[in-house]
Amino acid sequence: MAEISISNKDWQRVKIKIQRKYNSLTDEQLTYTEGQEESLINNLMHLVNRKREYVVFTLKKALVNIDNNRL
Repeated sequence: MAEISISNKDWQRVKIKIQRKYNSLTDEQLTYTEGQEESLINNLMHLVNRKREYVVFTLKKALVNIDNNRL
């Protein structure tokens, strides 16, 4: 079970933050459907070669200040 919940609306802003941090990631690599957080986490773990805890932390950090552009 995923530790986070991301709406499709929020995902658009989170995706921009992630792409700024990891500029090699494309829109196609970062596809997401609401309710598929577990799949998103696993995909990001593979794409950025990081552990689950780091990916979840990064996503949570992006969601905390959704209006802020910083990650």
